[in-house]
Amino acid sequence: MQEQVNSGSARDKEVELALFAKREKIFPREVHGIFAGLRIASVFILLGIFYGLPWISWDGHQSILLDLPARKFYIFGLTFWPQDFLYLTFLLIIAALSLFFFTTLAGRLWCGYACPQTVWTETFLWIERLVEGSRSQQMRLDREKMSFRKFRIKASKHGLWIIFALFTGFTFVSYFTPAKTLVEAVMQLQLSPWETFWLLFYAFATYGNAGWMREQVCMYMCPYARFQSAMFDDDTLIVSYDAQRGDPKGARSPSIDHKEKGLGDCINCTLCVQVCPTGIDIRDGLQYQCISCSACIDACDDVMEKMQYPKGLIRYTTQNTLAGESSHLLRPRVLIYGGLLLTLLLVFSYSIWNRVPLGLDVIRDRNQLYRETQGLIENVYTLKILNMDTKAHSYSLTVKGIDNLKISTPHENLLVEAGEVKDVAVRVQVDEMNLTGRSNDIFFSIQASDAEKLSAIERARFLGPLP
Repeated sequence: MQEQVNSGSARDKEVELALFAKREKIFPREVHGIFAGLRIASVFILLGIFYGLPWISWDGHQSILLDLPARKFYIFGLTFWPQDFLYLTFLLIIAALSLFFFTTLAGRLWCGYACPQTVWTETFLWIERLVEGSRSQQMRLDREKMSFRKFRIKASKHGLWIIFALFTGFTFVSYFTPAKTLVEAVMQLQLSPWETFWLLFYAFATYGNAGWMREQVCMYMCPYARFQSAMFDDDTLIVSYDAQRGDPKGARSPSIDHKEKGLGDCINCTLCVQVCPTGIDIRDGLQYQCISCSACIDACDDVMEKMQYPKGLIRYTTQNTLAGESSHLLRPRVLIYGGLLLTLLLVFSYSIWNRVPLGLDVIRDRNQLYRETQGLIENVYTLKILNMDTKAHSYSLTVKGIDNLKISTPHENLLVEAGEVKDVAVRVQVDEMNLTGRSNDIFFSIQASDAEKLSAIERARFLGPLP
């Protein structure tokens, strides 16, 4: 009985260990090469865009400003309103299809080069190397007992991390509050509660994710790592180790003919493991933890060059190629994703190009179906004219749909300021003889006097007596 209890307890511990393993800190080795250069360029470009856009002016506004209180979204000279929510839906669909397309084509390119977690983690790693030194120096420092020197180095690193994270939080908030206004508020300690909360929250998230959790976010928190396999097939380009060429592994001198000794090209230097930001061994095959950063490719190519072996022992390739079968870049799922993505991009671009920054809503007076005035049937409407342009315009109003319709209120030179919603009460009259039924369709049309493109048409109902 006691043995069964002990056996059950042991199994419980095994299950617990399988479900959660205590994190062992990873010290990624610095690597140089083609893919490392591409990754650095990607980090500089993406962070440059993120930190730089709030300081660039465009047509009198910040290049990108999401003014939530005013419900206006300024994006590179265009002003969007809540009525333009459809464009955001388009963008989200395009982003999802882009992820599907590039994942099917070449694996986790997004994760390795453009994901915010990767970009900020790379930046925090650079700061860490700047303060603590190389991988071996960092490992020695962590093994040392706490001393004034160790405390000074660690405190300097975390201080730089916190400053960078706070600047990141500040930049995030500056997309909602103009950057220059935000600087003044920070200097005068007059940040609003919400600005303070989001600045600190985003800074904390950056510091925690990029500084402490790092690969844990990719391995356990990010859902993409779990469902990516649904988009992979045997023709997807992935970072892979060529086991047929590399095995059997073994250390050797460059002068030795390893083929005579029955060895493969892999010298078992483990540099591919040392440079991996998630700490995996790519030689174990395809793993969901691999983010396709290609650091192992650069490290292995450098070793192969020194050993005077052909490069590409670790490379971008497909499962079919590794198995000696033919591989196909263009295949049905790639063509479908690509076709849908291209179509949506064209539709989105066309709709933005032909977007009319003018809105018209017609609200019929429901207090009275109709009334008779001087022998005419009259309906009353309230028109809401929304000028979504960046400057004021004068509009003229016309109505069609029934013969001899008359507007008995001023309908010329209706001035609407930029961003204004102007309410206009309109009385429409017509002779009863021109009505074809109890309910008739009519169409209100507004046209800007100084811009032919600024026009809008809205349908409404004109009610009359029973025939």
